[in-house]
Amino acid sequence: MYGSDCKHFLYKDCYAREIFVFFTQQDFYCYNISVMVVVITGGSSGIGLETARLFSQNKQFIVYVLNRHEVKLDNVNWIKCDVSNSKDIANAVSEITREENNQINLLINNAGMGISGAIEYHSEEEINKIISVNLVGLVNVTRAFLPYMNKGSKIINISSVAGPISIPFQTLYSVTKAGVLAFSNGLRNELRPLGIKVTSVLPGDTKTGFTSSREKSVDNGRYGKRIEKSVSKMEKDESNGVPASKVAKKIFKVSKKKNPNTYYVVGSSYKLLVFLSRILPKRLVNWIIFKIYG
Repeated sequence: MYGSDCKHFLYKDCYAREIFVFFTQQDFYCYNISVMVVVITGGSSGIGLETARLFSQNKQFIVYVLNRHEVKLDNVNWIKCDVSNSKDIANAVSEITREENNQINLLINNAGMGISGAIEYHSEEEINKIISVNLVGLVNVTRAFLPYMNKGSKIINISSVAGPISIPFQTLYSVTKAGVLAFSNGLRNELRPLGIKVTSVLPGDTKTGFTSSREKSVDNGRYGKRIEKSVSKMEKDESNGVPASKVAKKIFKVSKKKNPNTYYVVGSSYKLLVFLSRILPKRLVNWIIFKIYG
């Protein structure tokens, strides 16, 4: 399997986990073949928390959550980390790879935030903040963990239905989630020959704390009540949305797939919506979104 010049053997560590070790004249490798090391960003609430909970219930996984706020779950290792801070990312990578023999099997990029309002009233600080967390942070986390991922490893990036279908007064959020899709598709082909799989999960309206934590622009200006109505409509849909546990189950299911698709939409109605957005004239789709949220 590894060539005639490669020697290998099995041993069990102090946790009774089987470790596969092989070495050549030049290199030494050590992989845990009975468990998978899972890293999840943004796991203090909502989708991230439910995903961490689901994976932690299976002894096959060693779960690490990277988050600014402490995560208290059984069998979950919390590491304080702001994904927009390069030093935090480097410290998290160092700690995990040291503990897990340089082995990362699954990276779930979930950390994100929302800002609503009209583009012309957003400050440069707000623009930089959401792009730094939702897109640049995701890229930097991926870039930092990739050297420790090998054939069979997977990266699941959490995008949104708002990625392929841009929502007015949530334009910045849509921009970042469309960027996540573009990043995933490009990275997928970069890593294809290495056997590392990349995919995205696109939730629709989901009932989480994300709704209440969304930052809002207070200036309506010449838009009158349109912003308020649009955001209220969105928040109502989210409060009646699917539970975060359903999205977590989808992520878990996708992680088990040997050859995942480029992306997965959560919920049959949203699957139909995304499908129609691809086949209908773009001008028509844009007008429909305007009538709903504009």
